[in-house]
Amino acid sequence: EQRRMDGENCSSLTGFHLMEITNNPEIKVTIFTLFLVVYLIILVANLGMIILIRMDSQLQTPMYFFLSHLSFCDLCYSTAVGPKMLIDLLAKDKSISFYGCALQFFIFSIFADSECLLLAVMAFDRYKAISNPLLYTVNMSSRVCSVLMAGVYLVGMVDALIHMTLTFRLCFCGSSEINHFFCDVPPLLLLSCSDTQVNELVIFTIFGFIELSTISGVLVSYCHIILSVLKIRSAEERFRAFSTCTSHLTAVAIFQGTMLFTYFRPSSAYSLDQDKMTSLFYTLIIPMLNPLVYSLRNKDVKEALEKLKNKMWF
Repeated sequence: EQRRMDGENCSSLTGFHLMEITNNPEIKVTIFTLFLVVYLIILVANLGMIILIRMDSQLQTPMYFFLSHLSFCDLCYSTAVGPKMLIDLLAKDKSISFYGCALQFFIFSIFADSECLLLAVMAFDRYKAISNPLLYTVNMSSRVCSVLMAGVYLVGMVDALIHMTLTFRLCFCGSSEINHFFCDVPPLLLLSCSDTQVNELVIFTIFGFIELSTISGVLVSYCHIILSVLKIRSAEERFRAFSTCTSHLTAVAIFQGTMLFTYFRPSSAYSLDQDKMTSLFYTLIIPMLNPLVYSLRNKDVKEALEKLKNKMWF
């Protein structure tokens, strides 16, 4: 169907209605309970990781500085989506205001984009630590780390602002029901009766640039890391270096894979029922897994946690 502009109906739209994850009343309570537990784990695990890194002097290194910001990003974008999704599972009124929808998308987009770039920065940090450990503290000084993080958040904010401006200036003159559990670009583009070619081009261009930069940065860093690790004579040191990087590579593969699947395709290829499951994965499951993966596989974090437990106990 050809999209058309309808100014009268467009200007009268004040909000949207979000869809539930499921319409089956028999499993709603079960799904609500499951995702409530998941969200609580996200809160406890990510907040715990941030507090632990800030409190323990042994974790005051660039690696854990970036890891605390990864937890912060996970916490922010999952909170932009999770509570509203949980409320809508049980509430009759699933409406969200026009500006509330724009704000939800803006916050989600800032921190999801920032996490993409942060994963590349973390790969660069591991490269510096493994390839030249003697100059690591000089190369990755607190000032360098702060500048890198400022750049990450700035790019995330600019990208989110561009997408939000382009998306929420469109005309929505048909149904106000978004076939998704949160305000995201693909379902909003399908809902619009305006020409969305510019929006799709911007998504491909900017998101493509961010993804290409991130994946290229990770691959180049890890090529150098592998070459550096192979030069290490001690088998124990080699294993330790590789195990440090495994957690990061796992996080990159899962997060980037789901992001590419969701956004890097034309609107004609969108399957929103399928996308809901993918979106659940990167909005709730990944933020839950990240702190668990990094803490369970990390000796320093486990030792810091043990020290904190002993302090609290005594």
